Amino acid sequence: MSTENLTHHDAVKKIKDLSESAKICMFCTELDTLPINSRPMSLQETDDEGNLWFISGDSSNKNFEIKDDKRVQLFFMNNGDYQYLSVFGDATIYKDRSTIEDKWSPMAKAWFEDGKDDPDVSIIRVEPRESYYWDTKIGKLVSLVNFVTAAVTGNTTDNSDGVEGNAKI
Repeated sequence: MSTENLTHHDAVKKIKDLSESAKICMFCTELDTLPINSRPMSLQETDDEGNLWFISGDSSNKNFEIKDDKRVQLFFMNNGDYQYLSVFGDATIYKDRSTIEDKWSPMAKAWFEDGKDDPDVSIIRVEPRESYYWDTKIGKLVSLVNFVTAAVTGNTTDNSDGVEGNAKI
């Protein structure tokens, strides 16, 4: 596996591609406490600056934990394409009508009785501080063929079909 550290626009593009491809992450809070509090969350979008946006209940434990400590860790896994992303960043909670209108998804209605007008709706923005990714350069099928070939022949794979690195915005 080769290393390719990305910056600025390339980093934003990688974070956006991998996070939106996986769509679900493990959203971790209270990073100083063991075990770390973690729960699955659906990503609404990753914007053009690399910020990750989520819809959340303002009365949730996650929101209370963010209000106490804004540092969060997100783990995205797209096993089908061998893509993984770890994002450490700062979370901000929004309750204003314009942000809720902008980020609302009809799918979120399942969690909020009054839809986007529910008083418990909040929006969380995670601004990445440090990110690390793992990705295949040649795709799942070729990577799988290389692995099977190495296993059958008794050789080892050179892992040259993958890339990993920092994604620094």
